[in-house]
Amino acid sequence: MILSKLISTPLRRAAAALLLVAPLGAAADYSQHEKAAAFVDKMVEKHSFDRDWVVSLLTAAEKKQSIIDAMERPAESVMTWGRYRKIFIQDSRINQGVDFWREHADTLARAEKEFGVPAEMIVGIIGVETRYGRNKGSYRVVDALATLGFDFPRRSTFFLGQLEEYLLMVREQDFDALSFKGSYAGAMGYGQFIPSSYRAYAVDFDDDGQADIVNNPVDAIGSVANYFARHGWTMGAPVVDAAVLSEPVDETLFNAGLKPSKTLAELKLGGIASASPLDPSQKATAMKLEGAKGDEYWVGLQNFYVITRYNHSAMYALAAHQLSQLIAEQYRGAVAAK
Repeated sequence: MILSKLISTPLRRAAAALLLVAPLGAAADYSQHEKAAAFVDKMVEKHSFDRDWVVSLLTAAEKKQSIIDAMERPAESVMTWGRYRKIFIQDSRINQGVDFWREHADTLARAEKEFGVPAEMIVGIIGVETRYGRNKGSYRVVDALATLGFDFPRRSTFFLGQLEEYLLMVREQDFDALSFKGSYAGAMGYGQFIPSSYRAYAVDFDDDGQADIVNNPVDAIGSVANYFARHGWTMGAPVVDAAVLSEPVDETLFNAGLKPSKTLAELKLGGIASASPLDPSQKATAMKLEGAKGDEYWVGLQNFYVITRYNHSAMYALAAHQLSQLIAEQYRGAVAAK
């Protein structure tokens, strides 16, 4: 395929406008950064991009100090479970989730059937991530990835890799590289996929020829379901259960890792038992979290671990699960009352 065919029409249009978009005296001209030449060479030689287009994109990308500041001070690192839960478990977010489910009931039912992931889990994730598309992020993705790739040394390799994935993504999906906005870490759309996850898990769920999880809720629903399915979600299996303690408790078993490594039987020997009658041979992880009214104790099963593959945080997984259950209770109650 000749080069002009490899670069999509929207990309060629964007290339023509890039230098006009970049303001004079911008905070950073990333085409002049010491790491830029190697990045441009890689995109040209490995992926057959047009050199001038890549250079013009780096010229248009702007350094955002607020992004670096946010990366240096992640809010969750100093937050208790009690405070964290209050952010996501709110009546307004539950009600909005019910509305989202009603609006997209057919799509959610199809995703549940095709991927084996409950509708409420899909809704819960989208609710935690963006309030059902209401808050997808305000940073241009190219600015976020360039800022972190070129000016955040601790994670430079990772984010330059994501910038590479982003350019591949916009070419594959025929997107305008400057049009997408997302989080300060470059995550996009209803479900906040970083570019590598976008390329790996986003699906064209409405068969319009484009997997668009930024503007298309149908594709977003299918893509979240695909992500969970590909990471091993088991339909009908338990997710998390309250833990019941008995003396003596082996405190070293708590918060030992996100991946289940001890069987429930082994945890019980250490004084930690599930409140519900679960298969003692299945593996679990024990958690001790600082709640609003004191310490809370939980055991997370394999499906809980799958949620943490979406975001590597026990608090995130617990909040997403609890939100999903509250939405499901209200939605199904309303349906039954009709």
